[in-house]
Amino acid sequence: MRRVLMWVHGGAWMERHPGERSREIMAAHGLEVVPVTHRLSGEAPWPAQLDDIRDEARKIRAERPGVPLLVAGRSSGAHLALHLGLRGVDTPDDIAAVIACSPPVDPLAADWPECRAEDSPWARLLGHVPAAGDEPTADATPTNHVGNGVPVLLLHGADDPVVPPTQTLDLANALLASGHPVTAYLAPGDHDVDLARDDVRQVIASFLNGPGA
Repeated sequence: MRRVLMWVHGGAWMERHPGERSREIMAAHGLEVVPVTHRLSGEAPWPAQLDDIRDEARKIRAERPGVPLLVAGRSSGAHLALHLGLRGVDTPDDIAAVIACSPPVDPLAADWPECRAEDSPWARLLGHVPAAGDEPTADATPTNHVGNGVPVLLLHGADDPVVPPTQTLDLANALLASGHPVTAYLAPGDHDVDLARDDVRQVIASFLNGPGA
C-alpha cells in the first residue's frame, strides 16, 4: 500500500512557500505527496492554522480510506506538521509518522530571544508576544504535546541562522524521554536543508523503512 505524505508549506506562518522541489524529492521515496495550506497569521491567529491542516487531513483520508497518512513540512510547516503528528487529527494516534525540517519549536528558548520581539513571526502567529504562563504560547509549543509515540524524523541545518539547531535537539530529547521513536540529523547547511543530499536522502529512506513509519 502506497503511503500518503501531507506536505505543509513554510513561510513563517505569514506567507506560502509551496516547496515544489522538496515535494518532488519526497515523492521519489515512493510517497504520494499532497500539498496543503492554511490561514496565514495575518488572516487568523493560532490555533486556526492547526484547525485548517486538520481539515485538510480529513479530506485526504476521506479520499484514501485506510491508507497510512504521514505529515511533513519545512520551518513553520514543520511546526504545524509536528502539532498534527503529536496531537492527531481526530484521535491521538491517527498519523503514521512526522518529518520536520528546521522546525521552530519553543518561542521561549533562552538562545532565541528574537521570538519575543513584538514583530516576530511568533508574535504575529499568537497575536501577542510569547510569554511564560501564557496559554496560547504553551499550546503552540510542540514540546508540550509529546507522548503519543508517533515516530518523528527531525532534520536541521547545523548552521541555520533562522531557527537555532538547538530547537531540534531540545525537541528530540523531549520526544525520546516520552517514548517516541526519534531520528534527529543535523546536516551541513543553513535553514533550507538540502533534502537531495546523499546523506539526507539516506536518513529519510532509513526512517521511512524503519519500524512504525
